[in-house]
Amino acid sequence: MKKVLIITYYWPPSGGAGVQRWLKFVKYLREFGWEPVIYTPANPESPINDDSLQKDLPEGITVLKTEIWEPYLFYKRLMGQKKDEKINAAFLTESKKPKRFEKLAVWIRGNFFIPDARAFWVKPSVKYLEEYLKQNPVDAMISTGPPHSMHLIAKGLKKKMNIPWMADFRDPWTNIDFYSKLMLLPFADKKHKRLELEVLRDADIVTCVGKTWLWELEELLRKSAPAKFTPEVAKKFVFISNGFDPGDYDSVGEVKADAKFSMAHIGTLDKSRNPDGLWKVLASMVKKDAQFAKDLEIKLVGKVDIFVQEDIEKNGLNANLNKIAYLSHHDVTVVQKQSQVLMLLINRTPNAMGITTGKFFEYMAAKRPILCIGPKGGDADKILDETKAGLLSDYDDVATLEKNILYYYNNFKAGKLVSEGVNTEKYSRKMLTGEVAKVLNNISS
Repeated sequence: MKKVLIITYYWPPSGGAGVQRWLKFVKYLREFGWEPVIYTPANPESPINDDSLQKDLPEGITVLKTEIWEPYLFYKRLMGQKKDEKINAAFLTESKKPKRFEKLAVWIRGNFFIPDARAFWVKPSVKYLEEYLKQNPVDAMISTGPPHSMHLIAKGLKKKMNIPWMADFRDPWTNIDFYSKLMLLPFADKKHKRLELEVLRDADIVTCVGKTWLWELEELLRKSAPAKFTPEVAKKFVFISNGFDPGDYDSVGEVKADAKFSMAHIGTLDKSRNPDGLWKVLASMVKKDAQFAKDLEIKLVGKVDIFVQEDIEKNGLNANLNKIAYLSHHDVTVVQKQSQVLMLLINRTPNAMGITTGKFFEYMAAKRPILCIGPKGGDADKILDETKAGLLSDYDDVATLEKNILYYYNNFKAGKLVSEGVNTEKYSRKMLTGEVAKVLNNISS
């Protein structure tokens, strides 16, 4: 059994989307001849805890932990938050009351914590892991970001010990949707881009969750040194999709679908993901059809930006709204299977063409029809077309959006609303772990 060191900030008991990808790969790696060794902070600033994830941890797995110092106490003081308050992901705001010094806090975060607030953990981690690995060698290592400081830890180990290294991008770095909101000074922008290029250059393999985002990372390296970008270098860029774990849904068993025409969104719903056209279409349909108004339930599970809540209220849909706080991953699978329609709302941002969130594939596993609002021709659109798992309309194409909703609603009323869902097997976490193992076998041989 070969060994692989996995450097990740998010790990159980931390919950949320950042945990799922590598928790599931670790769950199955032993079946492909690899023993995972996890390195993660002992005291992370976790957005939420989820004890239900513990069931996926392989028995006897080695989890290395060291203390991390993060400047969040200072950040919370600037933002007027209490010490024990959780920090929201990205730029989600849940209160109408503007926070004092909010812009200053974001400016400091962007310009002085590069690439992120975990930067102070890089040097101590390299030192700790170098000593550990001298006594406990591994055959390969993986860093997963964001936070992209994890890649810098692996980069430091690569330089000192020349361990074969796979850098995995769950989201882009300088092309992430909120990069422009960081108010970066020229020196900070330059540093971000330099560090990103160094990771792309030094890693033996670069993997990404989306084909478009992977191509964009490849282009960054190509443009930085065209003469050095040989066909051999191009081979280091490997697409490994997000996916779903069939076991999560098999364990739930049969679930009775909602009596109402429930349209559910699972996960954080921030301003960039707000489907303003959807609320207008639903408001119009509610006014025109009293029965539709009675049947409709808008189910939002997770944190919702105040801007989104105000938009729903402005369109007169509060009577149809069912807002549910954070649920454990197990409970989320139940809600997904219960809901009549699952809404996939793709951020309206410059990197939208490449967005394929983890929940997209979990929606497939729940076998409920997907209603997607996002860019035509993007990665999500292509996967929906391939799997027949749902319908997509572009952001401003309200005519197609209304047509899609009516199609689902009429099928719901006829008692035959189902998801076709074909060719989804290749997105199972176990199959994808096999792809990870192939990469590790290649770089470690």
